[in-house]
Amino acid sequence: MLLGLLWILLPLIVGYLIPVHQAGIRQAIDQGVGASVYVILLLMGVSLGGLEDLLGQLSRIGATALVLFVVISPINLLALAWLSRRRLARCQPLVDSDEGGSAPAGKLQAMLGSLQLAGVVLLGVCLGAGAQTLGWHLAPLAETLATWALYALLFLIGCQLRNSGLGLRQILLNRLGLAIAVTVFVSSMLAGLIAAPLLQLPWNEGMALASGFGWYSLSGILIGDQLGPVLGGAAFFNDLARELLAFLLVPLFIRRAMPLAIGYAGATSMDVSLPVIQQYGGITCVPLAIVSGFLLSLLSPPLILLLLSF
Repeated sequence: MLLGLLWILLPLIVGYLIPVHQAGIRQAIDQGVGASVYVILLLMGVSLGGLEDLLGQLSRIGATALVLFVVISPINLLALAWLSRRRLARCQPLVDSDEGGSAPAGKLQAMLGSLQLAGVVLLGVCLGAGAQTLGWHLAPLAETLATWALYALLFLIGCQLRNSGLGLRQILLNRLGLAIAVTVFVSSMLAGLIAAPLLQLPWNEGMALASGFGWYSLSGILIGDQLGPVLGGAAFFNDLARELLAFLLVPLFIRRAMPLAIGYAGATSMDVSLPVIQQYGGITCVPLAIVSGFLLSLLSPPLILLLLSF
């Protein structure tokens, strides 16, 4: 199992070791990540569609995702609310922002993008179920192709993280950004331990399901590759629901409880949620969002794979 963990982590590590300076290559990497995510989610849907008793399995996916969401979100929010009352958070200045700007459009666009990815999974389910009806068993082929696409995705994500523009010094010197990431990590691990017996899962699988930190496109893929499409689908929809709720919480809490708003956005605070955070919280929120999101994005893939290696 540990050998499998190292084999899957290798593309991520190799990608992180490669510096990319040309803007054109960086753009190609970003496009490659997006394309890989769509391909893998489609293949994950095909695998789901090929399952016996599909309706029963979809019911299990929904129930598992609901339990995860109901357990993880309150614990995350309570821990981040506690951090928001600490002196470190209260000393952080806020810059007034123009709330009449483009945030609502950006927020709607981001939510539509999230739902679009969910639609890709649904399309894959329909294709897999249709093929199964015709007697074509595509699930094994889809799982093999998804594994190789996953290797490519991890390599490209490693390149993205290396070339994000954040150095180790910048990360460690931003104490509040680091504190937000640590709070999300600790509270998520606690929530995973609580959720595991409720879902009748081993402790490590429960913690792995809580380790996506809102990065639904990756958590669903990694967990689906290791534990099968049912738990992969549950991880996907749990983290998707988290991101959608984050879009609603940022405008409500960014002025009163900055760590709560930024932290609940999880790994997406450095990309998808960043325009909304900047619009409603001001420019001083941007470094915090980027640092916490970067740390959680860097932590999520190896943490999921490490937990599933036990």
